[in-house]
Amino acid sequence: QVQLVESGGGSVQAGGSLRLSCAASGYTVGSYCLAWFRQAPGKEREGVATYIHGITNYADSVKGRFTISQDNAKNTLYLQMNSLKPEDSAMYYCAANPEPWFGCRRVTTDFGYWGQGTQVTVSS
Repeated sequence: QVQLVESGGGSVQAGGSLRLSCAASGYTVGSYCLAWFRQAPGKEREGVATYIHGITNYADSVKGRFTISQDNAKNTLYLQMNSLKPEDSAMYYCAANPEPWFGCRRVTTDFGYWGQGTQVTVSS
């Protein structure tokens, strides 16, 4: 069974950096469309970045600051977050789509497997 477990969240001051990790089991990360989403209180879940076979896509709000990557040897997905802003504060989730035949987009309906989330808080 596919399992996704996020880690690396925490509290940081504006301008700081964090690296989130998503450890996968039950499948090989290289075989899936993978993504990071985030959700702040009272807001809809937002697609941050997607990754499939080295092809990446980012939300405009994080371009130039965030980098999505994977380590096949560790079967882990990463999100490196630099120059963090208070508006980046949210619960961050990793997600997987095992059959990306109809797209690998930054939308929740393209993903069937989700982690439990890790909290990121950025203070001014």
